[in-house]
Amino acid sequence: MRRRRKARKAGANFASYLFMLLTAFICAFPFLWLLMTSFKSGENVYSLSFFPENPTVQAYFDVFKLLNIGTMLKNSLIIAGTGVGLNILLAALCAYPLAKMDFYGKKLINNALLATMIIPAAAGLVVNYITIQNLHLQGNFWGVILPNSVNVFTIILLRQAYLSVPRELLESARIDGAKELRVWWSILLPQILPSVLTAVIMDFINKWNMFLWPLLILDVDQYPVATGLKHISNSFNYKFTNVAAGTVLAVIPVIVLFLLFQKEYINNTVGGVKG
Repeated sequence: MRRRRKARKAGANFASYLFMLLTAFICAFPFLWLLMTSFKSGENVYSLSFFPENPTVQAYFDVFKLLNIGTMLKNSLIIAGTGVGLNILLAALCAYPLAKMDFYGKKLINNALLATMIIPAAAGLVVNYITIQNLHLQGNFWGVILPNSVNVFTIILLRQAYLSVPRELLESARIDGAKELRVWWSILLPQILPSVLTAVIMDFINKWNMFLWPLLILDVDQYPVATGLKHISNSFNYKFTNVAAGTVLAVIPVIVLFLLFQKEYINNTVGGVKG
């Protein structure tokens, strides 16, 4: 009986791992196909074979020569890095009183923040464009960064993380003479670091992949990767390998960021699902 149970358990585990492996391959297949395409030559780019017959890295050299991909990557890093930093700072400060302070209208503010998530992002394009135009920020990175500097989802995520921190820690710090900013910086933030890193990953991906808003605000030489690749893809009708190589290079920073913080991201996500 024990052997049968062990055999059944081993068979169930094997089936589970096989199913997860198949699911992972299906999810990753578009990127893997794009990666393989970037190593193909112009003659076999449209073939149905997954692996290139004559692999070459010429497309990557063409990308740096024709697309100025280095400048676009730098623009994306400036926009995404500055935007994420502002978002985490402002959202963390905003979520602190909503989670740990009692004041009149607190529930109304929470409900208003939740209600704003229903509004589609496209609804604010005209208002934001007029505002940026009046501030004379067209053709400036700040014109892209400021309208997206605070994310309501990040505020809600950090607020929920703050709620899990015991009030006794804050009270003891206040008794020792710590001011509110010191309590926030030294007590609360270290306690919710996994949630902060989760917010960093999610917000970085969103800002890295921004397309429409930079297209409206910035000049061509200021485009980030997502906008730049789409803008110039029409010139590569017969050189799809260059577009594939540029896309692979654009995805690498996101993959590196996720690999660095994947442990905190997975733990925070699993904890949120259990809660």
